[in-house]
Amino acid sequence: MHDEPLIFIGDGDAVCEASLLFLPRRIDAVRNHASGVVYEEGTDFTVHAASGCLTRLPASHMPCVPLHALATDNGRLMHERLVSVTYAHDAPAPMPAPSPALRAALERTHTRLGHGEPVTICLVGDSIAEGYDASGFHAVPPHQPSYVSLVATTLAQHRGGPVRLHNLAVAGSSAADGRWLTAEIAATEPDLVVVAYGMNDAGWADAGEFVANVSAIASDVQRARPEAEVLLVAPMRPTLLCHWVVAERFSQYRDALIDLAARAGVGVADVTTAWDLLLSRKSPFDLTANGLNHPNDFGHRIHAQTILACLLVDRPRT
Repeated sequence: MHDEPLIFIGDGDAVCEASLLFLPRRIDAVRNHASGVVYEEGTDFTVHAASGCLTRLPASHMPCVPLHALATDNGRLMHERLVSVTYAHDAPAPMPAPSPALRAALERTHTRLGHGEPVTICLVGDSIAEGYDASGFHAVPPHQPSYVSLVATTLAQHRGGPVRLHNLAVAGSSAADGRWLTAEIAATEPDLVVVAYGMNDAGWADAGEFVANVSAIASDVQRARPEAEVLLVAPMRPTLLCHWVVAERFSQYRDALIDLAARAGVGVADVTTAWDLLLSRKSPFDLTANGLNHPNDFGHRIHAQTILACLLVDRPRT
């Protein structure tokens, strides 16, 4: 595990704990996520390997954040409040497996990637898809790109062909807004259209309305660009401090998107389930950059890994 984030929540110079995703066999590095300052075991923290917890010690140099300060409009602040841990472990990664129908839904994209041919990806979505709050988006250390850039770079590295990326995502938008983008999407001549909404929709749209809007985007795109394939992204979950959304809708959105994919022959990258698997061990604040509804660098990596699991399907080269 490289640079798994922990945030220590407490008032003042508190003794507090944070949980790793896996039980560590060996700790290789514990440092500040933004500055790279190294923290020392026994001085700044202790490790309880049997529980997978790190304890922040009194007078530690590690940041400690009061609960009331976790939610912020400025997502760049959280990077310097995170502790990144690199460690060895023996457990498999708890990521959801892509559905068996995914290969058929993305067959043309898989074939082009497998042959090293050029692939054009067009992304539509909200602030998360636009890049909030990856450190690279804010041009602050450690400058990690957002998830869609990670996806494009990784595909090019692993498949050898050029990957052209068009990011049409706009902060604050919902799937209802995406219905107006058909002409712009088609103009990019995409091979793959990634549709990533849900966070803003959850404040007002039930699952039926949300999936109807997503379905309209997919069908309109495929009419305008018949060769384009569509990959839907089931959204991450916000924290409980994000009080303007209806929390129950995220599971409903995921289930509705999976049902739509089966009916419409499109793919689903199930970030919702990936998030749930992480939250079985970790605090939601470990995964967000603004303490509310934007992923931090690790959260963007989870988005990227979930999408890449749908696209980097092993197949023989010809």
